[in-house]
Amino acid sequence: MAIDGHPVTVLGGGVGGLASALALARRGARVTVLEQAPAIAEVGAGLQISPNGAVVLQALGLGAGLERSAIRARDVELREHRRGRRVLRFDLDRRRRPAGHYLMHRADLIALLETGARAAGVEIRTGVQALRARPGPTGVRLDLADGTRHTAPLLIGADGVRSVLRPALNAAEAPFFTRQVAWRAVIPEAGRPAATTQVFMAPGRHLVTYPLRGGTRRNIAAFEERPEWAEEGWQQRGDPDAFRRAFAGIGGPVPGWLAQVEEVHLWGLFRHVVAPRWHADRCALLGDSAHPTLPFMGQGANMALEDAWVLAAKLAECPTPQAGLAAYAAARAPRCARIVATADGNAKLYHLAGPVRPFVHQVMAVGGALLPGFAPSRFDWLHGLDVTGGGGDGGRG
Repeated sequence: MAIDGHPVTVLGGGVGGLASALALARRGARVTVLEQAPAIAEVGAGLQISPNGAVVLQALGLGAGLERSAIRARDVELREHRRGRRVLRFDLDRRRRPAGHYLMHRADLIALLETGARAAGVEIRTGVQALRARPGPTGVRLDLADGTRHTAPLLIGADGVRSVLRPALNAAEAPFFTRQVAWRAVIPEAGRPAATTQVFMAPGRHLVTYPLRGGTRRNIAAFEERPEWAEEGWQQRGDPDAFRRAFAGIGGPVPGWLAQVEEVHLWGLFRHVVAPRWHADRCALLGDSAHPTLPFMGQGANMALEDAWVLAAKLAECPTPQAGLAAYAAARAPRCARIVATADGNAKLYHLAGPVRPFVHQVMAVGGALLPGFAPSRFDWLHGLDVTGGGGDGGRG
């Protein structure tokens, strides 16, 4: 399909929506983004861009902006909770991936993608809320909150876990509460902190932290097992004192960081199935609308970036929209399902309790000393894929 001049509507102005809009526009499509918020603005917190996501940003012409806005990560440290003693260190430079790992504020990534999309000619309409999507053989009709309708000859649903397009393609589902909640906060940072991601492991909980914005801010993301239900969605406010109490047993520098928290957000972690059906004749799901993932692999934004590139490439390569959307779904679904499944099980390692915990930590420490490249190489299948064509297979990793 020659998408040069073809009209495409993207529903959602987040990472996946803006990235797909930019990727499609760079291939000549006439793209309109519909975003329900009054402005393209992302308060958010920190996120990690791994090499598989960074190559997409670079291929979209945003490499220089990525270098300016993000911190190139040096290493990852796993630490025990009582005194913050280091158990294992992963040297990210050891992997020698040219694209690199980056630590970035979500708002800065959104701003970078928005600037790129507008420069490529993408029309962004804010304050537009879609209530229902009605796919048909010639396009998709969107019923909007203001009583009007928008008809899209080709629609990309990048509207997140509460997608209006997903239920039009799939049966209703009931997400499963994992009995885990996530807290997030950003605090001021003094001095010149190392470009290190630190993970403090404790029974039933763990805390992840790294610097942002040139080292002037510190991101804190903390995860706690608990039976009390919390609403899904990371915009809910939490109680800073409750946050401090929940993680009071973690030592090292953590108490000092938690003492600085003035605002924190709290949300429940729910397990969703990867959408059984990603596309119809004139529409497709992308990012969290297709494959919501638990945040234990740091891959939510990276999967959306990969999706965006592969979607645009398949639509450009294939003779019809139907063929392009089918090729996109076939390329992406197996890899995304693997990432989601890996994230589902990853928290168990961080939350070990009882006598097994020190034993496993000792094994990790000895293994890291004897075979320093082994642990990072376990995720070569994830971080080593380049969907832009620099040695990758187009999306099947």
